[in-house]
Amino acid sequence: MEVLVPIADMRQWSRAQLQRGARIGFVPTMGALHAGHLSLVQRARQLADRVVVSIFVNPTQFDNQQDLATYPRTLDEDLALCRQAGVDVVWTPETAEMYPDGYCTFVEMYGPLTDKLCAIARPGHFRGVCTVVTKLLAVVRPDVAIFGQKDLQQALIVSRMVADLNLGVEIVVAPTVRDRDGLALSSRNRRLTPAMRAKALALPRGLELARRAYRGGETESRKLIEIVAEEVLVNEGVDLDYCDVVSLPGFQEAERADDRCVLAAAVFVDGVRLIDHVPLAGEAIPVAIDDDERA
Repeated sequence: MEVLVPIADMRQWSRAQLQRGARIGFVPTMGALHAGHLSLVQRARQLADRVVVSIFVNPTQFDNQQDLATYPRTLDEDLALCRQAGVDVVWTPETAEMYPDGYCTFVEMYGPLTDKLCAIARPGHFRGVCTVVTKLLAVVRPDVAIFGQKDLQQALIVSRMVADLNLGVEIVVAPTVRDRDGLALSSRNRRLTPAMRAKALALPRGLELARRAYRGGETESRKLIEIVAEEVLVNEGVDLDYCDVVSLPGFQEAERADDRCVLAAAVFVDGVRLIDHVPLAGEAIPVAIDDDERA
């Protein structure tokens, strides 16, 4: 496995692969890798001849500088995991080269994909995401790039951006990976103490309770949102950032839910922000629920 840093080195490697006719699969990450990332690597290996993983904590997508400062950085562990997973190249660009002094060019999207949920809760976040993904794709020049479904809004935005800008990259969205207790895998989970993690489970539990209510005949979005809020807010130190029912395709808020809808939410657990969603007509979230207590 090669570890590359300068942009020029990454460009040279990719150019050589493309000249040989090799198909490149790309997994962009911010590091602090976990089994969810490794599932994206596995998918890339299925779809391509060579696999590139980037590790870059992108400062332009953070609206909170404290969040940027505390974002977990575990490069040595990440490299070991990538090596074990059969990654061909890990690219770890420097911030100073990605955003040199005087940098002033950004990619921004408008419309229904960016007027709700994380786009409102984190102003400027998706401008940073679109900018860095465009830059990463321009350097790596992959045939296919893999993103996780946990960050559903991000995956939809990247897919639309790539299509709108004719970037010629196939975007594949891989399923959310959850831990045994039902919590969606996230790099931010590293910041959860055992007590915080117990409280964090209110998010997947609330989403699953709402999904069950929908399957039981409840279609009023307001009531489904209330189910999540009631489950989350009984925990001290847990705040609901947003919760909404959104219809796919189109990503429009829905007053009444149907089988095309997802219920998406974000919470703060003692200051650590976590996001998750559930397709209302989809499979159950495997989280423990005391049905007797709720009867």
